[in-house]
Amino acid sequence: MRRPNWVPEGTDLDKPNAARVYDYYLGGSHNFEVDREMARKAIALWPELPQIMRSNRAFLRRAVQFAAERGIGRFLDIGSGIPTFNSVHEIARAIRPEAQVVYVDRDPVAVAHSRLLLEDDPGSSVVQADLRDVEDLMSRPEVTALLAAGEPVAVLLVAVMHFVEDAEDPWKLVAVIRDALPPGSALVLSHASLESRPDQAEDHQRLYRMTPTPLTMRTREQIAAMFEGFELVEPGIVHLPQWRPEQPGTVGEHPERIAGVAGVGLRP
Repeated sequence: MRRPNWVPEGTDLDKPNAARVYDYYLGGSHNFEVDREMARKAIALWPELPQIMRSNRAFLRRAVQFAAERGIGRFLDIGSGIPTFNSVHEIARAIRPEAQVVYVDRDPVAVAHSRLLLEDDPGSSVVQADLRDVEDLMSRPEVTALLAAGEPVAVLLVAVMHFVEDAEDPWKLVAVIRDALPPGSALVLSHASLESRPDQAEDHQRLYRMTPTPLTMRTREQIAAMFEGFELVEPGIVHLPQWRPEQPGTVGEHPERIAGVAGVGLRP
């Protein structure tokens, strides 16, 4: 396959990539046939998947708006993926024009394309780092600069913690981030949930084992434990469409079919 100019040298174009698959679900153009093939297999097992991914993106938008309306003007988006329409800096600056954003991803394709898009944006920066090496991530100059002012920061862990396996202790990783945050900061988190569609969970996890980013779906109790040290804002941890919908009618009759839960917590 010929390498497009937005893909860095050395990228394996013959294996599906979670960031590019996600881009395909959202209707983006930064994906390849191998990614689309995996997405089609996943959709065959779980027809609601594109809707789930779009619901996740809609939660991100509502949560960033919530944080910005509370006066938060600094955002740390971990696992940011390939930027699509309505990126975090665009959403935040519609409310707080001075908002600063640090995008973090370990995927070189996502990072390279993000840097290309944001090279003329002094209020945004992009870091290639791995959440699983959280001490390294939090020590990066862009991240320390974001935290240095002592102002509240909104940390976005949106559809990322289910790519951290239990053996890598995702709860400890979140705790390290929490302990570095100033008071008034926010944790925005969404996570694939075992309890939403237990009949399909194993098939979906098996499919993601074909990629470099296997998926670990968790129970609501396990996900709630990631908010330790934060005060959950209403309505707590709920299915994605149920978190502060702009119109109640958009939730639908079966929000549990959107197989993920989400919540926002504030650090006292």
